[in-house]
Amino acid sequence: MTLAKLFASLFIATVMAFLVIPVIFIVWVAFFDSAFLTFPPPGYTLKWFAEAVRTPVFLNGFMTSLIVAAISSTISVFCGALAAIILVRHQFWGRDALNGLLLSPLIIPNIVLGIALYIFFIAIADTLAFDPISSNVGLIIAHVMLVLPWAVRLIGANLLGMDQSVEEAARNLGATSRTVFFRISLPLMRGGIVAAALFSFIISFENLELSLLIVSPGRTTLPIAQMQYLEFNMDPTIAAVSTVQVVVIAALLLITDRFFKLSRIV
Repeated sequence: MTLAKLFASLFIATVMAFLVIPVIFIVWVAFFDSAFLTFPPPGYTLKWFAEAVRTPVFLNGFMTSLIVAAISSTISVFCGALAAIILVRHQFWGRDALNGLLLSPLIIPNIVLGIALYIFFIAIADTLAFDPISSNVGLIIAHVMLVLPWAVRLIGANLLGMDQSVEEAARNLGATSRTVFFRISLPLMRGGIVAAALFSFIISFENLELSLLIVSPGRTTLPIAQMQYLEFNMDPTIAAVSTVQVVVIAALLLITDRFFKLSRIV
């Protein structure tokens, strides 16, 4: 092994350790028997997971995050599939501009998006006497904007890898455009659609910065509930909640990668 390869391997190992060790530490702390962080721990227990379930703020935050993520990912996948078909299968004036507009939220920090949307929602409330922030409507709109670019990218990449000769053969045999889409194109897009739905759900479910500015009074999402809990408490309950969150997100990412290799677009 050359010196350059050795340094490259050490650098990669260092980066991986920097990313993985904090997660391992959080999972380890979730099983501590002591309410205080002492090393080594006096023992191990599962009581903090039960305590997390009994904490209303975590349950309410989980339900809000679940509802918002499910609705926003469904809307983003539907709109993203239509946009991806138009962008990949058709040539028209302004195509590149439309593609850039749909993907623009990826390059804008979430905190900036949150501030802009908050000001926009206030303007809507003053003009139409309807406040999107007073309910989950504003939060869902914000999360759709957040995850839509990923749906467009995943489904679009899936369309680029499809063999269009199958669709052309069906048309040559007399199939209508409607039949070709529902019987051939849509089943071939299934992997990209499933991956887009799961990935969009993950991004929405674990978002903090954007949700922090848009969430309505009296409501909270799970990441916000975790942040607020840390302001007044420091016990393994928060580690237990984080462990469950890590396990759920990791499982969804593995399922997503099963349908669509995320390395193609991330």
